[in-house]
Amino acid sequence: MVSIDAGPADGPFSVPAHLRAEQLNDRMGIELITWSRDEVVGRIPVAGNRQPYGLLHGGANAVLAETLGSVLAALNLPPERSPVGLELSCTHHRAAVDGWVTGTARLVHLGRSTSTSEIVLVDDRGRRTCTARLTCVHRDLAVPLRPS
Repeated sequence: MVSIDAGPADGPFSVPAHLRAEQLNDRMGIELITWSRDEVVGRIPVAGNRQPYGLLHGGANAVLAETLGSVLAALNLPPERSPVGLELSCTHHRAAVDGWVTGTARLVHLGRSTSTSEIVLVDDRGRRTCTARLTCVHRDLAVPLRPS
């Protein structure tokens, strides 16, 4: 498995050194399993990401979905463009209480200025736990990503 910001500084998922310690994906244990322009697959552990009742937190589903959809969008954009989440919706179908939740993101729309992905999350038994839809706006990297 590959951590989102692992690898050389010029890798496909590199993160500037000053931001590496601040990655939510790492704190939540998200791992990318496979990625291509057609599909991105990743997973998150239930342990450490539970809400007070012992179930995987719905926000953890959302973080995994947005991560996978954003990576998929980035893989389909020219190098001078970057995806930024515009809208995320998650429908939680079933609780996950242990093991891992695995997500698969696939594009449903790729345009010049936006893209939309469907992300399906399943538990270790292959049961759908969440269906998410992420729309990203495609930003020009000439626009600063940090506050002035």
